[in-house]
Amino acid sequence: MSSSAVTRDEAVPSAAGHIALVLLYIFLWSSGFAPSRVVLREVPALWVLGTRLIIAGSILLGVAKVRGLEMPRTRVQWGTAVAVGVLVNVVYLGLLYVALHDLSSGMAAIIASTNPLVLALVAPALLRETPQRGTILGIVVGFGGVAYTMWSRIGNALESPRSIAVAFVSVLGLVASTVVYKRAEYPPRMVMAATGVQLLVGSALLLPAAAIVNGAPAIPHSVGPWLSFAYLTLVMSVGASLLWFWLLAHGDATRLSAFYFLVPVFGLVIGHVLLGEVVTGRDAIGAIVIAVGISVAQRAGMRG
Repeated sequence: MSSSAVTRDEAVPSAAGHIALVLLYIFLWSSGFAPSRVVLREVPALWVLGTRLIIAGSILLGVAKVRGLEMPRTRVQWGTAVAVGVLVNVVYLGLLYVALHDLSSGMAAIIASTNPLVLALVAPALLRETPQRGTILGIVVGFGGVAYTMWSRIGNALESPRSIAVAFVSVLGLVASTVVYKRAEYPPRMVMAATGVQLLVGSALLLPAAAIVNGAPAIPHSVGPWLSFAYLTLVMSVGASLLWFWLLAHGDATRLSAFYFLVPVFGLVIGHVLLGEVVTGRDAIGAIVIAVGISVAQRAGMRG
């Protein structure tokens, strides 16, 4: 075993520590929908996201430089950073923010929870992974839960069919970014700088678009949007993004996906507590079915 491999293994926490980090990421990821809706009530989506990304990306690159961490060096590493930056921050987050104008945070969380199911569908072709029978069963059950929950919510003033479709397309961007990132195999000491580059790539595309589409940005006059923006920037774009790519760099995409079934549960509860969004018995049933489907699919994947 090489010295670099030993160093990397020693940097990885225990199995219990991994589970704790995965649960922390899933909770953080689920918690971003509600504050996003708060700030989007007063500031256009492109300005919110572009400003959030340039601040967070600058912070990460600054910290990486101070700590003496590695920057992307090869064409593949730079190309991956650019591609992931576009897929995550423009396609996924950009479209999600557009959808959240007339989509509840709970519904957005439910749709986002289909990420591992879609990933399981494309894995045979893009990652050369053959799904087990249990994986196929989990996909069918999980999408059944999503369809049931969406059907029960259509007609709600917050749930626009157009925004539901846009949110689904955004998930495809996140799935594509996962495939691209897994192929790059960034060393752990490069994760922070690469994540910073990805955020800045997103801001470089979104801020000019915001100026063209929306003109000058609106300035919120209440505390809520400012607190929400600070949370989204520091906790989500810096903390959660770094944690996500750190987990991927350590080969934990499968373990991470196995816990995605908690996203709709966290999302519905947080939306209810912070925004007063109604959670019905049908939502609970749908969340349980989604949980069962994703759990079956990911457990089968682990056994395979």
